[in-house]
Amino acid sequence: MIAKSTLAATIAWTIAYYGMRAQAPAFAPFSAVLMMQVTVYQSVAQSLRYLGAVSLGVVLQGVFGFLAGPDVLTFALVTVGALVIGRWPRLGSQGSQVATAAFFAFSMYITATTTVDRLAQLGQIVLLVCVGCGVGVPVNLLVLPPMRFRSAEYGVRALAHSMCDLISDMHPPLREGSLDEERTAQWRRRANNLGRQVDQARTAVRTAEESVYYNPRRLLRRNRGRLTFTGYAEVVDALDRVSYQLASVARTLDESAGRTQAGPDRDAFLGHYADFLASAAEVTRDLSEVADERLAEQTDDLCAKVAQAEEYAQGLADHASRNALPLTDRSSPYATLLVEATRLQEEFQYTCDVLRRTVGREEGDSAPPPS
Repeated sequence: MIAKSTLAATIAWTIAYYGMRAQAPAFAPFSAVLMMQVTVYQSVAQSLRYLGAVSLGVVLQGVFGFLAGPDVLTFALVTVGALVIGRWPRLGSQGSQVATAAFFAFSMYITATTTVDRLAQLGQIVLLVCVGCGVGVPVNLLVLPPMRFRSAEYGVRALAHSMCDLISDMHPPLREGSLDEERTAQWRRRANNLGRQVDQARTAVRTAEESVYYNPRRLLRRNRGRLTFTGYAEVVDALDRVSYQLASVARTLDESAGRTQAGPDRDAFLGHYADFLASAAEVTRDLSEVADERLAEQTDDLCAKVAQAEEYAQGLADHASRNALPLTDRSSPYATLLVEATRLQEEFQYTCDVLRRTVGREEGDSAPPPS
């Protein structure tokens, strides 16, 4: 990105300074560097918004300048108008450029002495921005256009890895029956922080999908993309729901750490729950290693571990039923933990089904046509 930005800025400066003899050639390289976005799609979209924002700022300055003259009151009116227009949602993140362009336009406007010179100065700003965008976008498109396809895969991996770490830290103390308030409070904080990583994973999926639009490198891909962007999004949605269940489990354990009396019933239940969480950790560990190239093999292994987790969840429910645990008592944590185990299992099964459908589509696409 540094090399591409340098190249784009240099080309834009050369055109503006040597070709156009512009009085403020810096507008062109500044605009060119601004167009070096993380994806080609963003370069195109942001260039249109940026050009629109600059044009609005320049036009606003021109209207107020010619009507009211170059004085402080005019500048104040231009500032108010530019800041209001800059809040237009259609301009997005480029809304602030309305005021920036208006300020630069005002400074160039007051240095001109004739009406023709003033019009030329204002028009030159828009032209220089067009040059910058016209250089920056093609450079980003043609010189190693950014392909962020792997970012979706990495987003899912990072989220699943954090879940695996949390669950792996939870099940050993449960098996030992050692629930102290400091430890459970830490689990609760970590579980609540999973929401931030879910947002990061969703952003990674969106970025990966955007990177394909208008990108010529997509034509060079070979044997990639088994797990489609829709599949990645569905997996992230499932893991989002898993994060809610984990937060509920951590909250329940934290609230009951100092309230539930230790005893055979509690220790036995927590031991069974530890077995279930250990199997859940294996599922999230597989998800943290997902890769397009080995998706079929990984899906089979993942679904086998999901089936094993289902057996542990069923065993947990059977244990609660056999021992007549107080599942209807709201002050008891058993009912909540049992419900969350069932929900966790359902979300893991849904994730397994998503991956199976993806592999099935890929195998169907790659099958030879009937004779």
